[in-house]
Amino acid sequence: MKLKDLIESNNTGLDAIKRAPIVEYDTGIRCLRIGDISNNRPFNDWGYTEVEDNNYKKFQLRKDDIIVARTGATIGVNKYIDKDYKSVYNNGLIRIRVKEENNPKYVYYLLQSNNYRNFIKTISMGTSTQPNMQMNDLLNLEVPEFDRDKQDKIVQLLGNIDKKIELNNEINNNLYELAIKYLNEMKSDEEVTLSKFGKIQGGYAFKSKDLLDTKTNNRIIKIKNLRNEISADVINSQFVENEVIDKLDNKFKIKKGNVVIAMTGAELGKTGFIYGFDHYYLNQRVGLVRGITKEKELYLNILLLSQEFQNLLNSKGYGSAQPNVSTTDIENITIQNIEDDDLMKFYEKVNPIYKKIILNCEENLNLEQLRDTLLPKLMNGEIDLDNIEI
Repeated sequence: MKLKDLIESNNTGLDAIKRAPIVEYDTGIRCLRIGDISNNRPFNDWGYTEVEDNNYKKFQLRKDDIIVARTGATIGVNKYIDKDYKSVYNNGLIRIRVKEENNPKYVYYLLQSNNYRNFIKTISMGTSTQPNMQMNDLLNLEVPEFDRDKQDKIVQLLGNIDKKIELNNEINNNLYELAIKYLNEMKSDEEVTLSKFGKIQGGYAFKSKDLLDTKTNNRIIKIKNLRNEISADVINSQFVENEVIDKLDNKFKIKKGNVVIAMTGAELGKTGFIYGFDHYYLNQRVGLVRGITKEKELYLNILLLSQEFQNLLNSKGYGSAQPNVSTTDIENITIQNIEDDDLMKFYEKVNPIYKKIILNCEENLNLEQLRDTLLPKLMNGEIDLDNIEI
């Protein structure tokens, strides 16, 4: 059967210029855009919009809606709407509503499969810089013909994994807020430049000839911070020629627990920490925090991961076409001082917290791999759902 057989309705969103323009003031109504989905932004980070009442009623996001990007570099990326939101969505997105006899979350999981991703590639058209797809083409996706009972079992199996991932994320957010609390308790009224505590290491200028032709588009690694997923140019060594790696100084190697900074482009100022991997090297457009001591590095790590500091970094950008900052710009930012005795106390309290955050993220990585392994097996019938008791 086809995806359209599971669907009750589907339509694109509101015109982003006239019917749902983004505004700088609080209107009480937000607008979901492609970038919000692709960067996994929380609701409070979606832009406010001015929208007429009739359009709001027709295009409001409601529980069990599924939203799919139909254009741009992240074509096909999608989001399950878990509750009613005071938000509409713009015309770069498609909203799918599922027939009552089907499980909406099951349809969402169909759109997480490799089968779906491969299908998106076959129906994408346009230029290489701006691919797009037709809504009717999307609905021709071939899907398994499962009854509601089997759909529910698939959702519960995969949903239990997702709930554990969400719980770990919630724990990490709470742990990070605790670390910030300790940090604020230790700060003094004295201000110093960031350079007192560490340096910002710039990356290596990898050239296209340095990279292996893997045809997987995995050269750009997504780095997760505590709240969402950001894109930063970190090169995975397995996709770089070995002789290039052999020539690199160890200063370009990223270790578990390091914090990296996007220093140019749309992601300017965003930071993330590394976990779960050992062979990453720093691209020239990304900075790496290196503390003078382990205590000072932890202080900088916690500070730079905060949304407040990321906003400050973003405001330092210059250049009209491609905003950027230099390592010196970051090192010259003024921060509050911590005396040495307080710094040691901070390290003793927060280092176990930081390690726990990394362990939770690595557990999530394993859970995501388990979910992604189970998904195709469930969809193609390799796992006998009739014999599964849930």
